[in-house]
Amino acid sequence: MTRPMRADAARNRRLLLAAAADEFAEHGLGASIADIAKRAGIGKGTVFRHFATKEDLVAAIVLDRIEALVAAGDRLRQAGDAGAALLEFMTVAAEQRQQRDLTFLHAAFDGHPEMARMHARLLAAIDALVARARAHGAVRPDVTGTDVFLLMCAPNHVAEMVPDAPPDLWRRYLAIIFDGLRPEGAHPLP
Repeated sequence: MTRPMRADAARNRRLLLAAAADEFAEHGLGASIADIAKRAGIGKGTVFRHFATKEDLVAAIVLDRIEALVAAGDRLRQAGDAGAALLEFMTVAAEQRQQRDLTFLHAAFDGHPEMARMHARLLAAIDALVARARAHGAVRPDVTGTDVFLLMCAPNHVAEMVPDAPPDLWRRYLAIIFDGLRPEGAHPLP
């Protein structure tokens, strides 16, 4: 049985993950452990007590982000309005990416067994939200969880194409995407 993490250790881990995410967002995978530790206000030794390697740190960031999405999906599965719940989930995913685009970290961590397990949990949460939205007539009957998974990053990606775009432009494209998921006026998908 594993003991729960001490409060100070848990706080250091949260600070470390946030600092590392910021450093990686600004400097890519070349970000140094020393700069991450400095940004977090902790020593390098503390970094290595939590994560033996830089790869372990990257894995923790990716898993933390996926876990947050899974938790949002699980919470929203209980919401009264299934369509609003799916839209809120997609908003949470887009907001997460808007805050820090760390999608490049996922590729660095691809193939890790824990990534496959968390990816499966995320897809299961999305599938449940989509199935519920379909059952309530909030989205077209041919929309799948995979469709939603693949569209989660689309609002941000489209907004990135606009020079000097306002920071919330992605919301416009999320609304367009979500309208495309609705059953009203839907045509058969290829």
